[in-house]
Amino acid sequence: MRHVVRMTLTGAFGLMAMFFVDLIDLFFLNLLKKTEVTAAIGFAGTLAFTNLAVSIGTGIAAAALVARNLGAGRVEEARNFATSATIFSLFVSFTIAGLVALFADQLLMLLGAKGEALELARLYVRILCPGFTLLGGAVCFSFILRGLGDAKRAMYITLVIAVITAVLDPILIFGLGLGIRGAAIATLTGYCGAFIVGWLSVQRVHQFLAPPNIERLFQDLPAILAVAGPIMLTQLATPFANAYMTAATAPFGDDAVAAIAIIGRLVPVAFGIIFALSGSVGPIIGQNIGAQKFDRVRQTLWDALKFNGIYTMTTCTLLLLLREQVASLFNAQGETRELVIFFCTVISWTWAFAGAQFVANALFNNTNRATYSTLTNWGKATIGTIPLVVWGASLWGAEGILIGIGAGSVIFGVVSTIWAFAVVSRLNRGAA
Repeated sequence: MRHVVRMTLTGAFGLMAMFFVDLIDLFFLNLLKKTEVTAAIGFAGTLAFTNLAVSIGTGIAAAALVARNLGAGRVEEARNFATSATIFSLFVSFTIAGLVALFADQLLMLLGAKGEALELARLYVRILCPGFTLLGGAVCFSFILRGLGDAKRAMYITLVIAVITAVLDPILIFGLGLGIRGAAIATLTGYCGAFIVGWLSVQRVHQFLAPPNIERLFQDLPAILAVAGPIMLTQLATPFANAYMTAATAPFGDDAVAAIAIIGRLVPVAFGIIFALSGSVGPIIGQNIGAQKFDRVRQTLWDALKFNGIYTMTTCTLLLLLREQVASLFNAQGETRELVIFFCTVISWTWAFAGAQFVANALFNNTNRATYSTLTNWGKATIGTIPLVVWGASLWGAEGILIGIGAGSVIFGVVSTIWAFAVVSRLNRGAA
């Protein structure tokens, strides 16, 4: 449990800092008191999150391969996989950036953006696109460091983004009067800083990147894709569900979309420790799998679920008590305020089940069963989201959309946890 807590807390500060960037942008842009700006951040953030989700997927694969080979005593193999995974991550993020830049209008309109909100979202996304590749590399470096057990430096990489953005946002948005353009430039600068810190930490401190080698890259690619492919598909389920939720909310107006934008940035900061829990317990599971210590794998699963339960209950209680203050912090008015308060009061509690699914996914990803994560995440994003959102919206309007999302989290959280314990039982029987 001590190892789980230490790895999770350090990982959480770094991961929460990355999500805190969006919250900082939203906070300062809300001071402009324009619903269209808040809605634009909601639409643009859905596209940007797609790159982040895929980057986390390739990063998890890097951490799994590094940790597994280190656990088995194959240090040179681990170094080669670190280099190959980094190159792969940079290529994937570069491809996403190109596609988003080319088809920004079509993608934003598909999400329901129109009028001034569409124009502002397009501006934000196109400024941010060059940073997608840098963020992909920075996230991969962070996960490599977690695979090495250097949770502190992994945290520094993403903290850099938050610090740079927090400093530059007020200067660019208000001081230079750049508005949403200034927020995008500040975030882009943060991505640059994170990439530099990540490269220095992995290469200068640990000397853990082997020299790039095309032949070695193609040799490692099947192993990387075997882990990263299902994990990336798994990670894409979340932005898909977010995109559907944004599109489903758009007919209810910019006020409802603005509420979804606020909730979408509040959740990763409030529950960032749970997001980090999955990435943090992964290397612990991976090293114990490599060392064939399956009793420790079961104990890690139990400890992670206990940690998830205690943390989510504490956080949800605070959100309930401070719901009015949270809404006021973002200058939320009218329907926007009502939806934010409804989330803090009722829907936030379902994150205990979402956290349990994250823990189960970490187990699947590090036991050569990444396809299980893909099935559960896409199950939640489709049959656990679409019919429930349609049902909820038809009965309770915009609030019903949040109810549908929460119900899907409960169902798939329970299913994933039961499945994870079944996998551990099979591993123990196989070892015996």
